[in-house]
Formats: sequence, structure tokens, C-alpha cells
Amino acid sequence: MQVGITKFRKPFRHANRYLEILKVLIKYGFADIISRSGLEKAFKLSRKVVFRKTDPTISSLSRWVRVRMVFEELGPTFIKFGQLLSIRGDLIPLELAEELERLQDDVPPFPGEDALELVEKELKQTRDDLFAEFTMKPSAAGSLAQVHRAVLRSGEDVAVKIQRPDIQKQIRTDLEILQYLASMATRHIPELKTYSLQKIVDEFSRTIERELNFLYEASNMETFNTYYADEEEIHVPVCYRDLSSRKVLTMEHVEGIKVSNIGRLTDEGYDLSLIAQRGVDVVLRQIFEVGFFHADPHPGNLLVLEDNRLCFLDYGMMGKLSPSTKRIITSMLMGAVLKDSEFIMRNLLRLCDAQGEVNHRDLESSIADIIDQFFFTSLDRIDVASLIASIVNIFPRNHLIMPADMYLLARTITLLQANGERLDPQFNVAQYIKPHVMKLYRSRIKVSQLSKDFVVTIEEFAELMRIMPFEVRDILDKIKRGKIHIQFEHTGLDPLKHSFERTYNRISFSLIVAALLIGSSLIISSGTQPLVYGIPIIGVVGFLAAGFFGFWLLFSILRHGKL
Repeated sequence: MQVGITKFRKPFRHANRYLEILKVLIKYGFADIISRSGLEKAFKLSRKVVFRKTDPTISSLSRWVRVRMVFEELGPTFIKFGQLLSIRGDLIPLELAEELERLQDDVPPFPGEDALELVEKELKQTRDDLFAEFTMKPSAAGSLAQVHRAVLRSGEDVAVKIQRPDIQKQIRTDLEILQYLASMATRHIPELKTYSLQKIVDEFSRTIERELNFLYEASNMETFNTYYADEEEIHVPVCYRDLSSRKVLTMEHVEGIKVSNIGRLTDEGYDLSLIAQRGVDVVLRQIFEVGFFHADPHPGNLLVLEDNRLCFLDYGMMGKLSPSTKRIITSMLMGAVLKDSEFIMRNLLRLCDAQGEVNHRDLESSIADIIDQFFFTSLDRIDVASLIASIVNIFPRNHLIMPADMYLLARTITLLQANGERLDPQFNVAQYIKPHVMKLYRSRIKVSQLSKDFVVTIEEFAELMRIMPFEVRDILDKIKRGKIHIQFEHTGLDPLKHSFERTYNRISFSLIVAALLIGSSLIISSGTQPLVYGIPIIGVVGFLAAGFFGFWLLFSILRHGKL
């Protein structure tokens, strides 16, 4: 596909990568997106190239399946981006979120020699200084990193997570392109504005930057270990911080059985019901007591050890709930128990940002519908997955943006339900949530806690009363000296402003043409020298200029379709 690239307002970089992305979009039948977003003109693509016939095998697939295939073909950055989108059903259509959950992070490993070289460079030690053994063949490979088994000089069996060479450069290039594509699509395709593409890309940029720095994951492991090191039913892998860096993470290697391997767990005599209970209890305590929880407890990240103990793997995705957020969540859950939709709505508005006008009546009605559907039945009969899907649907319909950690919380509970059902068909996570909520609520209404809150409130009020006279005096002083200015900012008036400016320019131009006509007529009537065939030359020139400018003005008006 031969294409050219136009000049942009700023230097246009990574042209080859842009063209590669456009080829993939055309291949999977997204010519309409390229055309409508302005990319067709920007790259001077011929319509014959853009709208060429798509392979019938591909065109027969649904639009969301083709989106997933685009992400898979474009590589690590887009795969990770798709995986992030798959857990944000409040920002994209749920059908797309469900399809993106199928994204495969399956890429060929890079050579073990390159991995070992990077480890030695990052840790500034040789292989012999670091390890007694190092397995050159990776035990697992992903789009960002791969894992190698090793034995330390001190004898500990470890797993070494090593970042792919040059992956940071590749991801930062793709992030820059994603930012540009999101801005173009949002600017030119009105229906995409409701999906907050810029916000999604910004959130992804922050997430992927943390994933590229393995020290974040090391800190998460250490924090997790601080809370749960003494728990008998859970094992947290040891992180070797002195053998870790931004691109290398060394942790304890743990042998266990994945939660998804039901056959082996059953054959070896594990108590599946107990494992399900422990899993949900541990995660719910993380959420409601600590506010720091493992946000990706899918079967691949959960191992079962001896004595039915659990071990969480991969601490790159963690959720964090502030004390104020936990209080709001508790209030909403209590509102659900009390079936008070207005109370839930008020707390929901405190928790979320709005990206448009929120109709309180519609929002309360949506909440009441969910209460009627799910909360007039026993807890063991609640369909948790359907409940969470219904809750998530509320947000885009009412122009609300769910905080990222709240969505991680919803996704975590959904995964808990799925894991529990896999182990015990009668499992229902709703039965385990209520005791934690009641415990948290009781802690809020304890006399000691109420007294503490009252003291804090009194202290803040006293501080406000102390500084208020000084603040008022300062404001009055600035008013006297004329240092306070009120600035008004209008939005949505630019088209009207441009229309007025165009009208004023045309009127001014018309007056100039009229002045030329009148002036030329007076000059011709006066017989001013020099003359040609008895006619003043200056007057003729004035008539010609007036005619030229008059026709030019008429042509401009007709060209814009407004006479």
C-alpha cells in the first residue's frame, strides 16, 4: 500500500508505525473509522486503498471480534490496552469488554542469553555472583516480560521476571500514537465522545508505566506481606528487593496447583469448598478491612498449596480504597440492605465524576430497578455476575465515570464468584459480603469511633473559626486595592463568534467596494487627467478593482453555500 504523509502542525514522528496500524485497520474492515476520523486525508490515502474489499472470512466476523483481532495483531501495547479496556465496562460497550477478555497475551520468548545479559546489567553483578543455577529456557513468557527459574547462591529457589529488551521504547511510541488517534477520533466522530477515549488512554498510560517499573510490583508484594505474613490460610511469596530493579523482579518460586485444575485438586484430596471459602474471605478482608486488595484473582494467579492454603501471584494490579471511599461504599451497601434508592444515589454522586448533566430522577429509578430485581430475594439466590453487570451499566447511561479502583473492586468480586462456582457449584459470594459490611458498619457507629469523628470535626471547625477573620480581612484588602479580578469563561460560543467575524468582514469588504464604485464615478464625472479616449484612467482602474473585488466576494459567499 503506497501512501504519502502530509505535514502536520508539529513534526510527525513514527510514520512507519502509523502506516502499520492503518494497514491493520484496513485489513480488518475499519475503513469507515479511518475516513471519518480524518486519517484518510492526513495520510493522503486513496479511497480505493482505504475502501478495498475486506477478506470475506474477516468481514463475516462481528465488529467486536474484529476489534480484538486488531489489538492482537498490533502487539504488546495494544494487547495490554485491550486488557485494560476489558475491565472497564463502564467506559466501553459491555459486548466489547467481554470480547477483549479473550485477548491472548501469548508471544514467543526472547533468547535466554539476552535475558541473562539484562539481569547482569540491571543488578550490576555476574551470573556466578548472583545464581548457583539459572535456567536459560523461560518457564513463562508474556508481552512485557518472561520468567526464568533460578537458584540463589544461598540456596533459595526463585523466579526471575525479566522485562523484554526495548519494550519501553516500543510502548512509549505506541502510547504517543494512541494519544493522537484518540484525539482525532474524538474530534471527528461525535458518537465516540461519550466513551471518553482521551481519559481511557491517559489511564492506560499511567497503568502501563507502573507495569514497566517492576519496583512497583515489588512494593505491592512487600505491602501485601506486611498485612498477611502471619495469616495461616494464605502464603505471600518473598520478594528479594536487593535482587530487583525497574526491569528485573526476583521473588520466591512457589510450587502449587492452579485453582482451575479441579481434577488434580480432587484427586489429591483437597477440600474444594474450604478453598472457595478461604479465597473469598481473604479477598473480602483485603477490601473491607485493609482497603488494599489483589485486583486480578483469576485462576492463573491463584495457587493452592498444602493444607488448603492459598498463594496469590502477580502483584502488578492492586486496588486501593481510601478510608472515605470505604465509608461511601459501606453506606451504599447499607442503603441496598435498607432498599433506600435515594440514599444510594446521594452516596454514588459523592463517589463519581460526571461528564455531563445527571438526571437525578432517572438515576434513582435505575437504582430502584436493581434493588427490586436483586434485593427482594435471599442472598444465596442472588446472581452476582448479573448484579454487577447491571450496576456497571448505570454509569454510562447517567453520564457518570466510575473510579478505576471501584471498577477493579467490582471485577474482583465477579472473579471471586467465578472461582468459587468452579470449586463449589453452590457457592455464592453475596452470603460472605454481608458479614463484612455489617462489621464495617458497626465499627463506624461505635461510641469510640463517633467520639473520634466528633473530636476531628470540632478541631477542624475551631481551626476554621480561627483563620476566618484573617481570610476575610485579606479578601477585603485585595478588593480595596483592586487585586481581585473576576474572569468569565464561555464555552460553545466559538462557532457564533466566527460567524459574526465573517459577517463583519464581508460588510467591511462590501463598503470598500461601494466606496470604490462611488469614488470612481465621481472621478469619471470630473474628467480628471490623464485621459484615455476622453475617460479618466484613475476612474477606470477604480471600476475594474471594484468589479474584481465584488465578483470575488460573491464567489466566496456562494462557495460557502450562503448567499
